[in-house]
Amino acid sequence: MAKVTKIDADKAPKPVGLYPHARRVGNLLFLSGIGPRDPETNGVPGLEQSKSGNFTKFDFEAQCHAVFKNVKLVLEASGADWNALVDVTVFLTDMKRDFDCYNRIYAEYFKDNLPCRTTVGIDSLPTPIAIELKCMAVIED
Repeated sequence: MAKVTKIDADKAPKPVGLYPHARRVGNLLFLSGIGPRDPETNGVPGLEQSKSGNFTKFDFEAQCHAVFKNVKLVLEASGADWNALVDVTVFLTDMKRDFDCYNRIYAEYFKDNLPCRTTVGIDSLPTPIAIELKCMAVIED
């Protein structure tokens, strides 16, 4: 049986539930859902809310860059890099509003490595974020 290792990435935002940032099984790496929260403040880049919970500022592009940064932090903590990604599932809370922006920014990060990708529109995520990525990677021994 392949060795299974739990990975907690100290530099990435803390998970919002009882799960690790990633698990390695043999040379396969499975990342938990990664969002754009800031690792130091736990805030969402580009998002400000009033005391009543209404958005007063929303910058989806800032969330995209932050989510890619957080994925990179988990990959690095796992002994992998960006080029190890083989599959990316993207969850967007507003496909119509955000897909074109996401697709443009995605192309900036994935110029050399083209993992398989699925983009899914969903109603909401557990925190007030507009994007989350679920990734798989292969780590060379």
